[in-house]
Amino acid sequence: MSIELSITGMSCTHCERAVQQALAGVAGVEKVQVDQPAGRATVEGNPDVHALVAAVAEEGYQAVVASPAG
Repeated sequence: MSIELSITGMSCTHCERAVQQALAGVAGVEKVQVDQPAGRATVEGNPDVHALVAAVAEEGYQAVVASPAG
């Protein structure tokens, strides 16, 4: 399953890495790709969507589900 998140608050590559590491640490995540300029993250696997949003929030950013697909 692929989940696309819209993420606000990222302004640099450090932000991008922080979000990527936070998402990668969520149970069920197999692969993460974060695009800071676009404000997007694509997560592959079968994680809990609420856990993804919470992980991003813990890093100080906001995330909403842009498009779940499976």
